[in-house]
Amino acid sequence: MTTYLEKIQLDLKNAMKDRDTVRTRTLRMLLSKLKEKRIEVLHDLKEEEALAVIRKAAKERQDSARTYQEAGRTDLSEKEEEELKIIETYLPAEMDDEAIRQIVRKIIRDSGAESIRDLGKVMGPAMKELTGRADGKRVQMIVREELGG
Repeated sequence: MTTYLEKIQLDLKNAMKDRDTVRTRTLRMLLSKLKEKRIEVLHDLKEEEALAVIRKAAKERQDSARTYQEAGRTDLSEKEEEELKIIETYLPAEMDDEAIRQIVRKIIRDSGAESIRDLGKVMGPAMKELTGRADGKRVQMIVREELGG
């Protein structure tokens, strides 16, 4: 099984051969972030750690694109969105709301949570189980709905 680092390095090599400047720039940035994280944690990155770095890079691109759009800089916004599309190819597909809802319901049953006051009791285990497969905001929205808040 190849790691994210190996896959991105191979894709970077191919992008450079194809003279794909956007892909090359984006993959270099991603490799840089992965290597920085590896140095920070002092060990080879586990899959979850690499995924967290990639997800963070995607979120940064989303936020930047939105900021540029609001500032009327569509040229910069489009650049960020191009990079985001490339980064997203390395992220696993997110779960749909119904699948998240089923996991949340099970956690609510198991934890004995009864109302919105028990949000923390449910969110911790839910995020632990759904990390990498669902956005935290979506999970929180579903947990709130299920707890009647």
